[in-house]
Amino acid sequence: MNTQAPPLTGPRLPAKSGVVKQLVVFLHGYGADGKDLIDIGKQWQKLLPDAAFVSPNAPQPCAGSPMGRQWFPLTMRDPDERWIGAVAARPGLDVFLDAELAAAGLDDSKLALVGFSQGTMMALHAGLRRKRAPAAIIGFSGVLVGPEHLAEATARNAKGETPPILLVHGSADEVIPVEALFGSAQQLAEGGIPAQWHLSAGVGHGIDGGGLMHGGMFLAKAFGVPIPERRAA
Repeated sequence: MNTQAPPLTGPRLPAKSGVVKQLVVFLHGYGADGKDLIDIGKQWQKLLPDAAFVSPNAPQPCAGSPMGRQWFPLTMRDPDERWIGAVAARPGLDVFLDAELAAAGLDDSKLALVGFSQGTMMALHAGLRRKRAPAAIIGFSGVLVGPEHLAEATARNAKGETPPILLVHGSADEVIPVEALFGSAQQLAEGGIPAQWHLSAGVGHGIDGGGLMHGGMFLAKAFGVPIPERRAA
């Protein structure tokens, strides 16, 4: 009997320029789906006109949100469930990323992973374990899973460097407390993986305009895309 999970699918945006030079993959949070993040691509298209955006639906239906999806279950009863779940979900995500890159004629040096909440857990877990490091990883309102396993996070770019990472969190996050931002950044640093971070003051479990701006600028820099100069009024 074939028990292989069906391939991931989800909404996408083509490159505004018509020529794909980068790929940005959004990984949504627990109980949402690909539609939850794809519109961020519309806001970043001005900065990244050559980027294609895709936002796959997580592989499992979500028990806590019947209309939503999950990368792995969250019962809060097992302290190891995040690690176990991320490990189980990673192979399917890697297959998806490999297929998307191949279809676009790109490699990991032109890939960015952008996660939210549970999607951040997956972006960090999978991105740091790719055969080659992606151009960037952005994690909104999430947390690093399994910091004790960072020795296996061996993804490096052509220069032997770890992927650039930006962590963004709301100071008033009621779901994943802001302490997760500082803890994750410290754990990554202790594992030899530097990360930048941005704190959105007064923001809950969500993404504000400042966080989106920082994310877009971070990707442009990681991809080597010139940032348009602001003209004086």
